[in-house]
Amino acid sequence: MALLTPIFLNLKDFSVPSMLSKFKNRKVAVALAFAGMVMPVSGLHKFYLGQPIWGVLYLLLSWTPIPKVASVIEGVWYLAQNQDDFDQNFNSALALGTVAVQSPGVDPAQVGAIADALRQLDTLRQDGLISEYEFEQKRRQLLDRIA
Repeated sequence: MALLTPIFLNLKDFSVPSMLSKFKNRKVAVALAFAGMVMPVSGLHKFYLGQPIWGVLYLLLSWTPIPKVASVIEGVWYLAQNQDDFDQNFNSALALGTVAVQSPGVDPAQVGAIADALRQLDTLRQDGLISEYEFEQKRRQLLDRIA
């Protein structure tokens, strides 16, 4: 049992969420699409590109020539696209994640000043000098400045 433990620990790297969150390579997608033409089953490129429903549909229709023809057409389509178009179609979630981390319109000095103002407001509220309602109104006004 101890000999099998490292194998199970490495299997977590191949879970569905981790595979879907990785950057998709256009050449690999083309190779998998063209492989669907000669293999008994098609649709592996759909699983690779994070479209498991289409992949299952291709597997269910594997007794017909439809998935093989569709795989070849998609392989040619992936080849015809330049890298930017492919990334926009299949790696857009990763690009959005990097954009969300970098918010260019927020000034760190402004955030610090608003944080200090929020601390002062909280102190006034705790001392009973302003009501909960006044605190909430001022807090929303300050936070709206950031957005």
